Amino acid sequence: MHVNDHHRYDLLVVGSANADLVIGVERRPAPGETVLGSDLAVHPGGKGANQAVAAARLGAVTALLARVGDDAHGRLLLESQRAAGVDTEGVLVGGAPTGVALITVDPSGDNSIVVSPGANGRLTPEDIRAARPLFEAARVVSVQLEIPLETVAEVAGVMSRNTRLVLNPSPPAPLPDHVLAACDPLVVNEHEARYILGEAAGATPGEWARALLKLGPRSVVVTLGAAGALVADGRTGDVVSVSSPRVEAVDTTGAGDAFTAALAWRLGLGEQLAEAAAFAVRVGAVAVTRQGAQESFPSAEEVSVL
Repeated sequence: MHVNDHHRYDLLVVGSANADLVIGVERRPAPGETVLGSDLAVHPGGKGANQAVAAARLGAVTALLARVGDDAHGRLLLESQRAAGVDTEGVLVGGAPTGVALITVDPSGDNSIVVSPGANGRLTPEDIRAARPLFEAARVVSVQLEIPLETVAEVAGVMSRNTRLVLNPSPPAPLPDHVLAACDPLVVNEHEARYILGEAAGATPGEWARALLKLGPRSVVVTLGAAGALVADGRTGDVVSVSSPRVEAVDTTGAGDAFTAALAWRLGLGEQLAEAAAFAVRVGAVAVTRQGAQESFPSAEEVSVL
């Protein structure tokens, strides 16, 4: 399956690593009110860390470029990456506490989240330039927006010609033209598509995909949850729908990260966009049938039996 070339990594993920601190509550507290919650559960999270674990579990040779604190949460994140088989030589330690998401979940499954970016906010353009050998060793680079935008822009700037950039603009923020132009593909869900397009957003996913292509990315993938995904290739102008297997969704946390990681890996293996997306949709479908983020990510064997 592996293409014979000089790339050491199938995928380099540049992004966030958070400790997710989760507490179940009967209801979320009003201002000035104290409510009792369940035992605290601490899970490794963050979109970057999630993508790296998802790809490695599928069998991709994966590296993570991120920043964590010199603290217990940072050690948890490093251990969970290594346990999944991710190369962590690009994970920088120190400069701020590890990023944390404080999550309260009520019985209906609704959650409220406060994110403290911590060390994720200290991943700098200088860190990206210093990691150039990692970029040169990667077939595909995947990035999200839980790190500073100037750092994301630097990632787009250091990409070598034969490396492909996959960007999921989450949480959504305005993207410079040169970053959009480097995306192959830009991966968005409905919320992110509407944010980027603003008033110009049409009514259907097909219209979003075509409008997003006009902004400059080489290709676009719109994820549609249970409805699968839509892929649009800027080279041909083709827009293709990819359906999802029917599954009983239990928890969608991290499913988008698993989808994007799977897509990026398969593109690096030389698959066409629609083919890679069809595989990625199945990875996401397995992930939503299980609780949690990283613990819900499947192996390649588990995807093949779906």
